[in-house]
Amino acid sequence: MTVAATFEIEYLQYLGPDGKPVADFPEAFANPETLLPLFKEMLFVRIFDTKSIALQRTGKLGTYASSLGHEATHIGIGASMRPEDVFAPSYREYGAQLMRGVHPREILMYWGGDERGNDFEVPRHDFSWSVPISTQCLHAAGAALAFKLRKEPRLAVACCGDGGSSKTDFYAALNSAGAYTLPLVLCVINNGWAISVPRSAQTGAQTLAQKGIAGGLPCLQVDGNDLVALMEGMRRATERARNGEGGTVIEFLTYRLHDHTTADDARRYRSAEEVKAAWERDPIPRLRTFLTARKLWDEQQEKAWAEECGKRVDAEIDAYLASKVQPVEAMFDYLYADPPADLLKQREAAIALEKRS
Repeated sequence: MTVAATFEIEYLQYLGPDGKPVADFPEAFANPETLLPLFKEMLFVRIFDTKSIALQRTGKLGTYASSLGHEATHIGIGASMRPEDVFAPSYREYGAQLMRGVHPREILMYWGGDERGNDFEVPRHDFSWSVPISTQCLHAAGAALAFKLRKEPRLAVACCGDGGSSKTDFYAALNSAGAYTLPLVLCVINNGWAISVPRSAQTGAQTLAQKGIAGGLPCLQVDGNDLVALMEGMRRATERARNGEGGTVIEFLTYRLHDHTTADDARRYRSAEEVKAAWERDPIPRLRTFLTARKLWDEQQEKAWAEECGKRVDAEIDAYLASKVQPVEAMFDYLYADPPADLLKQREAAIALEKRS
């Protein structure tokens, strides 16, 4: 028998769920102090997320997609990018966006139904939120192609979920990245569930990382709750892209500890035993244990930091709540630079209807 091809998928993990190292740290992260500011950002994201859910429950926010359990994945991705790079998020990567300079109030405005939450003050060149899954992967591929044609030392990073990795948009993006050696990093955040559809029901692939092989891209599978593994995986991918060697597909294994959104009830499709087991792999206690063992963190520091984070988030919430509600016609103003005639008629009708109400 002649074998046409074989492949292996490397798996990265350096910190076990108990917070103890399971392998020697990469040289770039050998000093554990480098992880401390990133851990603090993870805590900030969790506090922001908790307060955002409370805001939704009290009717001051629309449907909200929690990032609970994804903190390490998001912070690792955001921390690995440079300001001039371009990020194409889905609708849940708050940690990465905060690391990129997006304000918490902008996130709240988006989920409050205000389009100004899509118009980031910083970074202006990142793509806006994408609720249609995986369409942002093609946008990122287009940006990466522009960087290559212009000979700019920049890269594009796109995030999608496990369900999104089964979409044609994802495959088209990775195929383009392979064919044209694009500086594109495709991050598949595998939290086990495409809303209510388990990973096993939407793909027969042994790993999601291996999907990149079809496009000729290097692939990695990473423990998405291990910040060290995340940073190392992203370091490899971004260095490869910046060196003109092309794109990478990285599968981050994590778990969505909350419902898909506040409009969802995950108890209908997930067992309590599964969720309990996932909590034992929570990325925050894992890194907290590691840093505490090295005398870089303690309860007093965490209490003080939590108080500071709470004040910062409350100030952002106040700014969001104080923002002036846009008039009804604003919904038309974000669609076209030059609206067609029929849309202008709809806009006029909406204004007239609001005046009568």
